[in-house]
Amino acid sequence: MSEIFTAQLSSYRDTIDNLDAALVSILAERFKCTTAVGFLKAEHQLSAVDAAREERQLERLRKLADDAKLDGDLIEVVMRSIIAEVVKRHRQIASEFAKAGTK
Repeated sequence: MSEIFTAQLSSYRDTIDNLDAALVSILAERFKCTTAVGFLKAEHQLSAVDAAREERQLERLRKLADDAKLDGDLIEVVMRSIIAEVVKRHRQIASEFAKAGTK
């Protein structure tokens, strides 16, 4: 391998590593916000699941993916995974909230 190839590959990998770190940071911020939503829903005894919103979000994100020339199916898989984690956390919060209210 040439030094130019090795340097270019290393540069791309450094960029990918930085982007991965940014994705983790963005996800952490997103989950902080969705956790706050979970507490608000629990306080007002709302369902952990808002299927209509989820579908609107997936539709919106598919459009964004299409506009960005990304695979909409991939974005949907990723977002459904994130949504599943959010719903799991919302249910956990609701359960903890209900237990605290019965004491």
